[in-house]
Amino acid sequence: MSHCTIMNSKNNKILITLAVLAISVNFLSSCGPDKKEQEAQQQTIAQENALDTPTVALVTVQKGKLNASIAVPGELIPYQQVDLYAKVNSYVKTLLVDIGSQVHQGQLMATLDAPEIQSQLAEAQSRIQQQQAIYIASKATYDRLLSTSKTPGTVSENDLEQAEAKKNADLANVNAAKSAYKEIAANQAYLNIRAPFDGVVSVRNVNLGAYVGPSGQGSAQPLFVVEDHTRLRLVVSVPESYTGGLSNKDAVTFSVRSMPNEKFTAQIKRLAGALDEKLRAERLEMDVYNKNGKLLPNMYADVNVPLPSGDSAIIVPKTAVVASTEKVFVIRVNNHKTEWVNVRRGLDAGDQVQIFGDLKPGDQLVKVATEEIRDGAMVKEK
Repeated sequence: MSHCTIMNSKNNKILITLAVLAISVNFLSSCGPDKKEQEAQQQTIAQENALDTPTVALVTVQKGKLNASIAVPGELIPYQQVDLYAKVNSYVKTLLVDIGSQVHQGQLMATLDAPEIQSQLAEAQSRIQQQQAIYIASKATYDRLLSTSKTPGTVSENDLEQAEAKKNADLANVNAAKSAYKEIAANQAYLNIRAPFDGVVSVRNVNLGAYVGPSGQGSAQPLFVVEDHTRLRLVVSVPESYTGGLSNKDAVTFSVRSMPNEKFTAQIKRLAGALDEKLRAERLEMDVYNKNGKLLPNMYADVNVPLPSGDSAIIVPKTAVVASTEKVFVIRVNNHKTEWVNVRRGLDAGDQVQIFGDLKPGDQLVKVATEEIRDGAMVKEK
């Protein structure tokens, strides 16, 4: 065999190999797109099937009681607060307390001076003496006539009656003069301003020598404002929709902005029993004992008011309730078919909520409901 024949044989083998490789590449390139297209079609079909028959998790309807609470703003006000005014027109003579002073019931806080009262007292005293002298004279006249009348024919009966009437009228004038004196003496006692109860002086509006008068005169300000800080009232207004579960046996917790990390507790003491005309809310009052003085009157408080549920009700997860623009509903599933059921929300606590509607224990609801799950659609249970 010649050298040229061997070379031709090798060249033929190389050409055959290249041809086989080209055919394989063409075959693979022609089959590849078909396989990818089939996979895409299968995925589209699966998605359409999932939309037509979605897979959902179900939850069973149960009855129970839900203890919830609402957060409402509140205000701390003094348990007792009194504005002290002058009873009579006078001048401030002495001041014995100032803002922040601790006072006790009956303690003298200030004295006022009204010189005309002394003159009125002297005049009233003179009037009493005058009326007493007149009465003594008329009584003596009556006594003589009464003694003389024992002798028949000496004194007419009419004269005796006139004398007796004069004596009684003079006695009434004496009593009237004494009452007028007591009235003026009482006004003199009003010149001493005393504390009505144990508390703190929170406002002082006068200085020595200031002219003061009764509260009804113009825009008169009180001399002092006395508040009881050892006991405060926590006042809140609870909206109408939450008033059904309120009770004076419950306790509330609250915090104030100056001490946000500290929690305080107070017992509900007083319920208004009626709604405020403007707020449409019921007023609640709690007594807060403030022995350490941490809390101050007129502080704002963030209050958690407990709202215990009364009768047992349907309780479901919040995710099972759909609130659309038109209605609130849940989705009940029966034989893999959905049904929209209109409901009304009640109390809620955590991830649970009360609902009221045409439901009964044992019904199956979609746990995570949306408007995309249409009424009457078929679903599969997860």
